[in-house]
Amino acid sequence: MERELGEDIRRIMREEETGLPEKEEGPQLFPGLTDEGIGSAIFDEEAYDEEGYDEEDDLLLIDEDLLEEPDGDAKEPAGRKRKKNGPYLFISIAFGILFLMLIGHLIYFHVKLKDNILNSPYNRRQNAQAEHITRGKIMSYDGMTLARTETDDEGNETRVYPYANEYAHVIGYTTHGKSGIESIANYELLTSHTNLIDQVIGEFRQKKSPGDTVVTTLNAGLMDAAYYALGDYRGAVVILDPKTGRILAMVSRPNFDPNTLAYVWDDMVADPSNSQLVNRATQGLYPPGSTFKIATALAYYRRYGSFEGFHYDCTGELTIDDLTVHCYKGAVHGEETLKDAFAHSCNTAFSEIGLMLGAQRLTAVADSLMFGEQMPTELYSSKSRWSLSTSSPDTELVQTAFGQGKTLVTPFHMALLVSAIANDGVLMKPYLIDHIENAGGRVISTKKPAAYRRLFSENEAGALTELMRAVVEEGSANELAWRSYGVAGKTGSAEYTKSDGSIGTHSWFVGFTNPDDPDLAIAVIAEDGGAGSTTAVPIASAIFRSYYGE
Repeated sequence: MERELGEDIRRIMREEETGLPEKEEGPQLFPGLTDEGIGSAIFDEEAYDEEGYDEEDDLLLIDEDLLEEPDGDAKEPAGRKRKKNGPYLFISIAFGILFLMLIGHLIYFHVKLKDNILNSPYNRRQNAQAEHITRGKIMSYDGMTLARTETDDEGNETRVYPYANEYAHVIGYTTHGKSGIESIANYELLTSHTNLIDQVIGEFRQKKSPGDTVVTTLNAGLMDAAYYALGDYRGAVVILDPKTGRILAMVSRPNFDPNTLAYVWDDMVADPSNSQLVNRATQGLYPPGSTFKIATALAYYRRYGSFEGFHYDCTGELTIDDLTVHCYKGAVHGEETLKDAFAHSCNTAFSEIGLMLGAQRLTAVADSLMFGEQMPTELYSSKSRWSLSTSSPDTELVQTAFGQGKTLVTPFHMALLVSAIANDGVLMKPYLIDHIENAGGRVISTKKPAAYRRLFSENEAGALTELMRAVVEEGSANELAWRSYGVAGKTGSAEYTKSDGSIGTHSWFVGFTNPDDPDLAIAVIAEDGGAGSTTAVPIASAIFRSYYGE
């Protein structure tokens, strides 16, 4: 009796504590759970883990997460829910990242790589296009046909270049690969925007559709003038419109005839000394000579804010360690301002400036002027080379400051620099294709000018322009003075060591016409032409006379 009474008292106390009636027999459900649908909640009191029992109160400890919500739904533990959803969340994020990467690649392909892929010689789609489309024409901006395809009665096609050698490097060729505009615009030349019905009818008649016409920025008159002014000199001429970046002329010698290239190809490539295929305008690397004094003068301006504080007494030579620098042909210039030293191309004055500034400042300027960078052009081009560093000896520093040392530049690079000076310091992106039109003359697409980079501040460009005016008005380019259109420029006489050990001199002129409202920016180099004033300046003069008619 006492035992039964004790059990009754414990049962009553348990019911008061839990508010639930106690089942007296059989396996028991967790308190608060029904027996509908959750059979796994059944447990055996005797088998239950001792941790589920409060020994003091003899009460079962209940997990609150398993208690029934007011609406009758069971609440799943938060930790268990996070563990269950974790893998799905990770997979969702991973797929989202992959999707964004795919979209980014597609955008990059269409914006940056499309033209390169379409014009790649490894693109088989081009071969398929050539089976249905006759390669289109290439024209100068002023209407001259520079390349066309002729088809004989048997359907054999021949690419014809009416100007032969004159446009060889810039227009290029389609024999043994492609170069020049023939490569740049390959896709456009093998695309036809003629009437779709005409194309379908042509397919049924097994007749090819005419490819689109590429109209270049080249000015046939300027090309003629540059080609004949350069004459028999090896070298190059590059002419741009500084306001737009349009390439108006690009000539390189020695050259080749693309009409007969297929017949002489093997002989040309078998001769290691032959460089006819090299476009010297964009690929030729030369010591800049005194044209580099533009960069040294800029470094001085950036250090001191003006050119007014410089004064130098030129005695014709300057000795640094075991090196003696001489002015050209031993000239003695006497007392000079920086403007005087620039106009007379005084080597010793600019050696002194180099020592004043140091290698670090010269290198900073060279970096800002794209030395060591790929030039902004679709044509194959070389990077101009710069090797001066803070560890370089003073002998290399002073030579670099007046354009010798180990520095090498392309004529195209120099044309871009003076083009930016002419355009208030902003370099426009150079381009060769003005627009594309179909065989009937309807314009398909047009290239618009775009700024590439600011190389100089407006004040820097204005100050350098005044120095370059002085070169023409009172210095080494005096032959160009007193023209109605005006010229600003810089000459250069760049020494180099020949293969036989003797010293040769390349002749340079860079500059621009009509400085107040610039028309043409030009770079001229004549290999072994001697002083810039002797050869390069007369070449530029002949081109200007042809263009301006005086």
